[in-house]
This record gives sequence, C-alpha cells and structure tokens, in this order.
Amino acid sequence: MSKKNKPDTRGFVYSTDPDFSFETAHQDTVTLPPAQQKLRIWLETKQRGGKAVTVVTGFAGRAGDLEELGKKLKTVCGTGGSVKDGEAIVQGDQREKVLQWLLKNGYTQTKKSGGGVSL
Repeated sequence: MSKKNKPDTRGFVYSTDPDFSFETAHQDTVTLPPAQQKLRIWLETKQRGGKAVTVVTGFAGRAGDLEELGKKLKTVCGTGGSVKDGEAIVQGDQREKVLQWLLKNGYTQTKKSGGGVSL
C-alpha cells in the first residue's frame, strides 16, 4: 500500500475547507502525587469467562506511570494482569493485597468499591 493511501493515524480523513490545518492536541498530563490519587478497587468477572480479576481505576496521570503502577501491583500479588483503558487489571481476587500495598505506598484516598462481584 502506498503511503498516500494509508489512513491518517489521528483518525482524520479529508477536509473540504481549503484553509484547514490539523493541529494535534498535545496533552501534557501531570501525574498527581499518590496522596491525591482517588483510586477505586473492585472485583469483576463480567466478560472474562467467569474468571475474577481485580480492577483498579481512577488513576490521574500519564499512561507510563499507570503502566508502572500496574507492574508493581502484579509483582506484589504474584499474578499476571494488564493495563487497559486507564485501568490496572490484576488476575484473581487480590483486593486486600492491592489495597494494603496502595495504602502503604501513600495512596491514602484508595477505597474498595462495591463489596460484591459484578456479573
């Protein structure tokens, strides 16, 4: 496929305005300090083949910092997981371990949301 036929990576295809110039919006998001992060932890089984995962949401900051947090949580729990769509996902019911580690490392506004399992 030639270069001119490839779709634009920003999702922009064509404009009929002759004066149009596309400007990318650079988001220089700043990662909040741990004490200001409002993280929520819950157990989820929905659309996961019945397997439970612990989900951590509410992280305000750069994607790289969220990746680092997800990696640390997976190491502490000794399980696998991933970081997708602004959520850190840890395999299994690891809510207590994750909560204790986050509180110990300065994430003081962290809460376990919803005591039950979402189905």
